[in-house]
Amino acid sequence: MLFASPQIPPNTGNAIRMCAGTGAALHLAEPLGFNFDEKHVRRAGLDYHDLAEVHVHRSLDAALTALVGPASPLLDDGDGDGGVAKQPDGTDEAPRVFAFTAHGQRWHADVDYRPGDVLLFGPEPTGLSDEALADPRVTEQIRIPMIPGRRSMNLSNAAAVAAYEVWRQMGFPEGK
Repeated sequence: MLFASPQIPPNTGNAIRMCAGTGAALHLAEPLGFNFDEKHVRRAGLDYHDLAEVHVHRSLDAALTALVGPASPLLDDGDGDGGVAKQPDGTDEAPRVFAFTAHGQRWHADVDYRPGDVLLFGPEPTGLSDEALADPRVTEQIRIPMIPGRRSMNLSNAAAVAAYEVWRQMGFPEGK
């Protein structure tokens, strides 16, 4: 899961708790709208910080590069043959990035997720920028269904809805 420039500390703390509960990794792309050590993040995450995998990247481009590779049609696996890196499920398929936006045409539950997929969410006040949505590493823009005329969901709530759908499709690995 990747949050691009989150602005509200409690949302990030809530996402940390959710990631700890589902086993998802949380990646944050700077600039952050707060100091990551801020008490609001710690309070919302409570004692879950040690149970969650959280990474902070200097930019959205750096985060996407770390997660799926450089912005090029062929993602090099680094072995010199120009091939695509193996995915967590052992396939040669390139990682997919699903950008969550109210402008997406397909619902998040209509995607067949696989290990290695990245769920990309934008900052709370604006959502993902046109530039982020146009990044060549974005596989598809998708949306969470809402009643018409509603602008958006809370960031941590939207991330939880999406993460639990992915986890459900994976069979709730390690869930009890």
